[in-house]
Amino acid sequence: MNHARNHYAGLAAEDSVLRDYTARGYRLLERRYRGRGGEIDLVLGLGDEVIFVEVKKSRSFDAARARLGQRQIARVFAAAAEFLGGQPNGQLTQTRFDLALVNTQGDVAIMENALWP
Repeated sequence: MNHARNHYAGLAAEDSVLRDYTARGYRLLERRYRGRGGEIDLVLGLGDEVIFVEVKKSRSFDAARARLGQRQIARVFAAAAEFLGGQPNGQLTQTRFDLALVNTQGDVAIMENALWP
Protein backbone atom coordinates (compact mmCIF):
# COMPACT_ATOMS: atom_id res chain seq x y z
CA MET A 1 0.00 0.00 0.00
CA ASN A 2 2.84 2.41 0.86
CA HIS A 3 4.39 1.81 -2.57
CA ALA A 4 1.14 2.81 -4.30
CA ARG A 5 0.85 5.94 -2.14
CA ASN A 6 4.43 6.94 -3.01
CA HIS A 7 3.76 6.32 -6.70
CA TYR A 8 0.70 8.60 -6.70
CA ALA A 9 2.51 11.24 -4.62
CA GLY A 10 5.28 11.20 -7.23
CA LEU A 11 2.77 11.64 -10.06
CA ALA A 12 1.12 14.53 -8.20
CA ALA A 13 4.52 16.17 -7.72
CA GLU A 14 5.25 15.81 -11.45
CA ASP A 15 1.84 17.33 -12.24
CA SER A 16 2.64 20.37 -10.06
CA VAL A 17 6.03 20.82 -11.70
CA LEU A 18 4.56 20.41 -15.19
CA ARG A 19 1.93 23.08 -14.46
CA ASP A 20 4.70 25.44 -13.33
CA TYR A 21 6.67 24.94 -16.54
CA THR A 22 3.69 25.08 -18.92
CA ALA A 23 2.47 28.30 -17.28
CA ARG A 24 5.82 29.76 -18.36
CA GLY A 25 5.49 28.64 -21.98
CA TYR A 26 7.26 25.26 -21.96
CA ARG A 27 5.71 22.34 -23.85
CA LEU A 28 5.70 18.72 -22.77
CA LEU A 29 7.69 16.44 -25.10
CA GLU A 30 7.73 13.27 -22.97
CA ARG A 31 6.62 12.23 -19.51
CA ARG A 32 8.54 9.48 -17.74
CA TYR A 33 10.75 8.92 -20.77
CA ARG A 34 12.39 5.54 -20.38
CA GLY A 35 15.55 4.74 -22.26
CA ARG A 36 17.83 1.75 -21.87
CA GLY A 37 20.03 3.77 -19.52
CA GLY A 38 17.36 5.15 -17.20
CA GLU A 39 14.25 7.27 -16.85
CA ILE A 40 13.62 11.02 -16.99
CA ASP A 41 10.56 12.39 -15.22
CA LEU A 42 9.81 15.22 -17.65
CA VAL A 43 11.24 16.20 -21.03
CA LEU A 44 10.18 19.70 -22.03
CA GLY A 45 10.74 22.00 -24.95
CA LEU A 46 11.21 25.75 -25.12
CA GLY A 47 11.96 26.96 -28.61
CA ASP A 48 14.69 24.65 -29.94
CA GLU A 49 15.97 23.81 -26.44
CA VAL A 50 15.22 20.48 -24.72
CA ILE A 51 14.97 20.55 -20.93
CA PHE A 52 15.33 17.35 -18.93
CA VAL A 53 13.71 17.58 -15.50
CA GLU A 54 14.25 15.31 -12.51
CA VAL A 55 11.46 15.76 -9.93
CA LYS A 56 12.10 15.07 -6.24
CA LYS A 57 9.48 15.28 -3.50
CA SER A 58 10.06 15.23 0.25
CA ARG A 59 9.07 17.04 3.44
CA SER A 60 11.30 20.01 2.56
CA PHE A 61 13.25 21.30 -0.43
CA ASP A 62 16.55 20.37 1.26
CA ALA A 63 15.34 16.83 1.98
CA ALA A 64 14.12 16.50 -1.61
CA ARG A 65 17.47 17.72 -2.98
CA ALA A 66 19.30 15.20 -0.78
CA ARG A 67 17.38 12.33 -2.42
CA LEU A 68 19.29 12.76 -5.71
CA GLY A 69 22.50 10.75 -5.95
CA GLN A 70 25.30 10.56 -8.51
CA ARG A 71 24.14 7.17 -9.85
CA GLN A 72 20.69 8.58 -10.58
CA ILE A 73 22.21 11.63 -12.26
CA ALA A 74 24.29 9.30 -14.46
CA ARG A 75 21.13 7.42 -15.45
CA VAL A 76 19.40 10.71 -16.34
CA PHE A 77 22.32 11.66 -18.59
CA ALA A 78 22.32 8.23 -20.26
CA ALA A 79 18.58 8.44 -20.98
CA ALA A 80 18.97 12.03 -22.20
CA ALA A 81 21.69 11.02 -24.67
CA GLU A 82 19.38 8.32 -25.99
CA PHE A 83 16.47 10.78 -26.30
CA LEU A 84 18.66 13.30 -28.13
CA GLY A 85 19.61 10.61 -30.65
CA GLY A 86 16.07 10.92 -32.01
CA GLN A 87 16.17 14.70 -32.34
CA PRO A 88 16.96 16.51 -35.62
CA ASN A 89 20.20 17.99 -34.23
CA GLY A 90 21.08 14.91 -32.18
CA GLN A 91 23.69 15.50 -29.50
CA LEU A 92 24.12 19.08 -30.74
CA THR A 93 20.62 19.98 -29.50
CA GLN A 94 20.69 22.80 -26.97
CA THR A 95 19.86 21.18 -23.62
CA ARG A 96 19.42 21.95 -19.97
CA PHE A 97 19.13 19.64 -16.95
CA ASP A 98 16.86 20.95 -14.20
CA LEU A 99 16.03 19.68 -10.74
CA ALA A 100 12.48 20.37 -9.58
CA LEU A 101 11.79 20.11 -5.85
CA VAL A 102 8.36 19.70 -4.27
CA ASN A 103 7.74 19.89 -0.52
CA THR A 104 4.84 18.40 1.45
CA GLN A 105 2.89 21.66 1.16
CA GLY A 106 2.99 21.28 -2.64
CA ASP A 107 5.35 24.22 -3.18
CA VAL A 108 7.60 23.90 -6.22
CA ALA A 109 11.20 25.11 -6.56
CA ILE A 110 12.91 24.85 -9.94
CA MET A 111 16.70 24.71 -10.04
CA GLU A 112 17.78 25.34 -13.63
CA ASN A 113 21.02 23.76 -14.84
CA ALA A 114 21.26 21.88 -11.54
CA LEU A 115 22.52 18.50 -12.80
CA TRP A 116 26.08 17.92 -13.91
CA PRO A 117 27.83 14.69 -14.85
